[in-house]
Amino acid sequence: MGWLEQTRITWLERSLAGLDWVANRRSHSATLAAHLATGIDGEDAACFYLRRKGYIVVARRWSSGNVPGDLDLIAWKGPLLCIVEVKTRTAHDIAPAEIAVDSHKRNTLRRLARHYVRQLPQETAPPIRFDVISVYLVPGKEKEFVHFEGSFGWSERNDYE
Repeated sequence: MGWLEQTRITWLERSLAGLDWVANRRSHSATLAAHLATGIDGEDAACFYLRRKGYIVVARRWSSGNVPGDLDLIAWKGPLLCIVEVKTRTAHDIAPAEIAVDSHKRNTLRRLARHYVRQLPQETAPPIRFDVISVYLVPGKEKEFVHFEGSFGWSERNDYE
């Protein structure tokens, strides 16, 4: 990725942060719970992180409407469709953030991914990878990302082989 594209992504990230700041200052009644705001900030940061790594992010917080839950980020890395779950923390606790993606969450992500793939215009499903990104937004420190590419598969049995 070239210098100009990196600069453009940085500019977009800073613009979004500025617009979020203005929106938060103007709306005193519609404030989100702190943990929800932290999660959204982490998803924004992860989106720009992926873009800097050359991914094409095509959807954020995608939901099917009839299946509970949502997919945090959906991105293409070449011909590979990546379903990305983002976990955000404001401190380095004893347990890492990615531990929160338990078997129930993985099954929900698989179910949603099937729904997403069915609505694609292609006749055959593309190769799909499930990723987890842990984002640490520790006050006073740089954002920290831990990206687990291919962190789980289509079945639980394959996750541990």
